[in-house]
Order: sequence, then structure tokens, then C-alpha cells
Amino acid sequence: MASKRGASRGRRAGFATRAIHAGQVPDPATGAVMPPIYQVSTYRQPGLGAGWVYDYARTINPTRSALERNLAALEGGSQARCFASGMSAIAAVMNLLRSGDHVVVSRNVYGGTYRLFEGLLRQFGLSFTWVDTSDLAEIERAIGSATKMLYIETPTNPVLGLTDLAAASRISRKHKLRLVVDNTFMSPYFQQPIALGADIVVHSTTKYLNGHSDSVGGCVVTTRPADGERIGWLQNSVGAILSPMDSFLVLRGIKTLPIRMERHDASGRTIAAWLTGRKKISAVHYPGLKSHPQHALAKKQMSGFGGMIAFELGSLAAAKKFLGRLTLCALAESLGGVETLISHPATMTHGAVPKKERTRIGVTDGLVRISVGLEDPDDLIADLQQALAAV
Repeated sequence: MASKRGASRGRRAGFATRAIHAGQVPDPATGAVMPPIYQVSTYRQPGLGAGWVYDYARTINPTRSALERNLAALEGGSQARCFASGMSAIAAVMNLLRSGDHVVVSRNVYGGTYRLFEGLLRQFGLSFTWVDTSDLAEIERAIGSATKMLYIETPTNPVLGLTDLAAASRISRKHKLRLVVDNTFMSPYFQQPIALGADIVVHSTTKYLNGHSDSVGGCVVTTRPADGERIGWLQNSVGAILSPMDSFLVLRGIKTLPIRMERHDASGRTIAAWLTGRKKISAVHYPGLKSHPQHALAKKQMSGFGGMIAFELGSLAAAKKFLGRLTLCALAESLGGVETLISHPATMTHGAVPKKERTRIGVTDGLVRISVGLEDPDDLIADLQQALAAV
């Protein structure tokens, strides 16, 4: 049961209050304000057939359950289930479909999502049409009699394209599709897909939700009771669960999500503005810039712009020189941590995507992606500036 601390009777608590308290109560044995790490595989039951809730830790764990209640409250869903990675969470969602079903997908998604859909799930009879979901007419044209799901990533990884979620929801309702949204880049703090009409939200909890680069995980938040039950069944049957320790770490990270996201956003705006003025950079992709083609939509459906930026250096050679000179920004996979991480999508996050497709979606050999951390922006700019001088 979710805690009601911090909210008056009948009044919904604010986001920051829910981030700290939702889904949690002080430990009844000790009064500990953080849910304990229940590092256990099984539970002693009071008697045969006693109906004890806790039977086996793959099925249920109190630490994981606290996190799941918290995530459901933050995203505005009815249920949440946590998994061992973001990819296992996405795989669970796709198991809601049957062989022969068709999915319309944002053409620019995380490379691992492309690999899962094209490299594995096609073998099991699912089919996919990749479209620019920012173009609502393209979505409509791609929908056929076998289409059962619209899968959207917004903003997209890595070129930060947006999809109008409210409009996409209307299309989904019209055609009786499940609308699934990957909300990893914005987190529930800056974007609320369910409030805009999504049926299911997925996250890599590894990223902003955890925020400290010390845990790998994923989650699925559902709105329909039947979907929630099925995802729970899949979680137990497949067994790709989030561990108690990882559940604790993500729950700990979420408590500071609002203040972290505000800093990511403020620094992201500063860094994007600085990058825009550099002669060696031909394009900067960031929804917070007025030059972004969907800046108006970003202001409408997001309450902030976040800390993810991509920019174009023109060639692989230039990108390699630039990345090789950085000292404060870490060349690394992943994003959303307190430290600034920088990557080369074409060879890292999107290496599994064929080059022809990468080029079509704007993931060029000269594209660099930066996840702006919580360091002093002036120090980050100094590092970027000295690295850019080598290009």
C-alpha cells in the first residue's frame, strides 16, 4: 500500500513528495525510513495453504515491490513491474503480442531496441514498420489490419526527435492499438506519457531514474489491469527480475530525481547554447533550442528539456579526435548519471543498426551524443572547448 505521508486527505501529493514517499512505509520492525534490502530467495510460510503473500523471491520481493509501487505512482499507472534491464522490460511488453501481429515503431530508437525487434522478434512471427512518428500521416499509412501496437520513443535516441503523444494516442484509440512509450530520456519528472494517452510506459531504470551509474534495470508501467497482470505473469515466468540491491539503489536514486533533473536541464540548456555557437559543429540537436524543429511541441508536452544533446562534427575522424581529447567528460555507454557521459552512437549505442538505416535516421559517423551531468557547466564547457580545438 502506498504511503499517504506528505499529502492532505483527498489531495494528491506533489511529484517530489511522491518520489520520496510513494509506495513506502517505515519498516514495521525497526522504523527504518528506507525499505530494507530483502536479500532473500525464499520465505518461511506459517502453514500449508495459509495464503501467505510471500512464497518465492523470483515472484515477489518486498524491496522490489516498494520500487514498483513508487514507479506506478510517478508515471500515473495502475501497476509497475521491474526487470533486470531495460531490454528485458521491452521484451516483456512485446510478449503481449502474438505471432502474426504487426507493430508500428519510431524509426529512430535505441539501437538495442532495433536489434531485439529485427534480429530476434521477427523470427517469432512479429513484423515491424519503422516510420517517422513525428509525422502523424506516416503513422496512419503504416497501420494495417494486423497492427496491434504503436511503439514510440520520444525524444528519440540519439537525435532528439519528438512525437506528439496526445495525437498519437488519438490514432491508437481510433485503430484500437496499444500505445507504448519509452520515457527513458525525459523520466516521469519532465514527461507524463500516460497523462497524454499512453497505455504502457517503459524505462531503462539504469538511466535517470537510478541516476548514479551503479545499477542496471528496467521497468514497465501499465494502465490496463489485464496488461498489468500479464506483465506480472511474464516477470515471474521468464524470471528476468530486478535484484533486491538494484531495487534499493533505484528507489534511493528516485528520491533525488526532481532536483537532479532540474540540474540536468539547466546545464543541458547552457551546454546546448554554447555548442550552437561553435564553427566546427554543423548541427546541434536539443529540444530546448528555438532552432529545434519541434521546440513548440517540446514546450507543450514536456515540462523541461533535459540533459541529452547530440551534435554533428562532420566525420568519424573529427569525432575520434574530439572524443580522444576529453578529460572530464567520460567516453562511455549509457546516460542519465550524475557524471557527464559522452558517446559515439554510430559505433556504440547504435552499432547494431545497419549503416544504411543509421544514415537514414541521422546517426552519422560524425554524430556525438552527450549526457550532461551535474558538474559545474563552466568546467564541462572548458573540457569540450579544449577537445574541439583538436578537431
